Amino acid sequence: MGVTGANTHDSTMLQPLVAAIPATKSRRGPRPRKPGKLRADKGYDYDIHRRWLRERGIVPRIARRGIERNDRLGRYRWKIERTIAWLTGYRRMTIRYERHGEHFAGFLHLAAALTCFKKLPT
Repeated sequence: MGVTGANTHDSTMLQPLVAAIPATKSRRGPRPRKPGKLRADKGYDYDIHRRWLRERGIVPRIARRGIERNDRLGRYRWKIERTIAWLTGYRRMTIRYERHGEHFAGFLHLAAALTCFKKLPT
């Protein structure tokens, strides 16, 4: 998760967020350290992002502006929208009260941890 200013376009954070994906550990052998595919909407349709992802062995599944419809990503995008809805269930996440981005990021991580905890089987 990353926090930027309100006037920063989302596509500027694509490369830092993908590069920050941590390596996963497993007892069953080596696991992939990077995602196989990256799905994004038309806001991320830039050749520089597509080239950067391909250089790292990630298949970009980014909708093209003016060519593809938005509903093709709907079956994958609902997972993201559902997660955002879970996080906005916390009042502090809906309206940003903090002046510092670090504080908001801390509350965002706490909300994500609480959401995951609530989804654990009892």
